[in-house]
Amino acid sequence: MRLLRDEVPSFDVYPFQLPAIRSLEELPLDAQVTFLVGENGSGKSTLVEAIAVAAGFNPEGGSRDNNFVTRRSDSELHRHVRLVRSTRRPRTGYFLRAESFYNVGTEAEQIARQPGGSFAAYGGRSPHEQSHGESFMALVNHRFGPDGLYVLDEPEAALSPQRQLALLVAMHRLVTDGAQFVIATHSPILMAFPGACLLRLDGERIEPVEFRKTEHYALTRDFLNDPDRYLRRLLAASAAPPDPDD
Repeated sequence: MRLLRDEVPSFDVYPFQLPAIRSLEELPLDAQVTFLVGENGSGKSTLVEAIAVAAGFNPEGGSRDNNFVTRRSDSELHRHVRLVRSTRRPRTGYFLRAESFYNVGTEAEQIARQPGGSFAAYGGRSPHEQSHGESFMALVNHRFGPDGLYVLDEPEAALSPQRQLALLVAMHRLVTDGAQFVIATHSPILMAFPGACLLRLDGERIEPVEFRKTEHYALTRDFLNDPDRYLRRLLAASAAPPDPDD
């Protein structure tokens, strides 16, 4: 993805003032699985949204055939980026964002009621008759296919740890068949996908980072190694009186 910097109206307004975007020129997306990682507000969801919209997907999620609008909240970033593609184009694709997946499910119900419609993409059941995690995994298993481009925004919000592992298995199967994933996530389980490219957005620039050097991995490791000790230190610090010099 290339940011068309000469066309940006101002780097002092959202989302262009975000440090990771202000310094952006090109974002490498040549890996079969790319994770964008960073703290809330770093711009990772804004970037995956821009990638998805530039690729032709609905800002609220869905395939390229979805064109419904519930409430426009997408940023202007997609208007100022260009996807630099190889000669090999994706055969199919999907944009999934956890925060608007309910709206996608409602649209799926409306389409299924039309002549010839069905819930085949969700395993034969309405997504509203399944849990969030069930409907998401049904979509991955029945709608995602080979040679596709799949852009996911924080999919772990819908998934238990066990289902995150199931997603890794499904991703491995799809990647083996030529699929590509671009994912914004906080999940150290998902970040562990073998061979994935991890890009960290917390600094002034977007930089590659090794899985075990992410804050997500380090915090989770330290907590699970000794949760009682970790919580004692954490809660003791929160109970300390404020420093008058702060």
